[in-house]
Amino acid sequence: MASNRRAFLTATTVGALATAPTTATAAGTRPRPTTAPAALAELLDGNRRYATDHPRHPDESRALRRRLATTQHPFAVIVGCIDSRVPPELVFDQGLGDLLCIRTAGEVLDEAVLASIQYGVEELRIPLVLVLGHERCGAVAATLAHLETGAPVPGHLALLVDEIAPAARRTRSLPGDWAEHTMTAHTAWVRDAIRADPAFAPAHVVAGRFDLDTGVVSLLP
Repeated sequence: MASNRRAFLTATTVGALATAPTTATAAGTRPRPTTAPAALAELLDGNRRYATDHPRHPDESRALRRRLATTQHPFAVIVGCIDSRVPPELVFDQGLGDLLCIRTAGEVLDEAVLASIQYGVEELRIPLVLVLGHERCGAVAATLAHLETGAPVPGHLALLVDEIAPAARRTRSLPGDWAEHTMTAHTAWVRDAIRADPAFAPAHVVAGRFDLDTGVVSLLP
């Protein structure tokens, strides 16, 4: 991760992107969390609705779309995987303007991801960052296949393997599911890397695991 990431928010283009802070309810039809504990509780409550087939599908009205055309006040940043089975707005039963979602295969970090998180934390004053891994991750599977066979990794996929491989090597000797161990270790590492960066100090950073079978998100220690 190069040191130039902080230059992103010092560039003049960022001033044009930023929106002025207002009240927590200005953009939506319901109160929005303004603290990290409240934001996390809202995410987990929404996930319970999703997992039990009782979603509310909030914040999808035409009136809200009009208000969001000029401002936004999301209450959480979700750093997740591109997997089509893990869309954060559905997983957490949230709507338009609620979440700032950043998705890469295997939640791999790069400069664009870090700058996007910082934009949410610093410019939009988002109090919570949640890193969301999931079982049966394709990026993890590709990494394990490479480590087992030594086969070359084609093109840009090498970045994913290079970033996930350290977690795979650390967990290879553990009993049980190597893919699961790798996914949780890598997700926790991404969380810890974000926590350790002073650029994200104003936010509370946590990690979670999404279960494809049950739809439940559980927090990682």
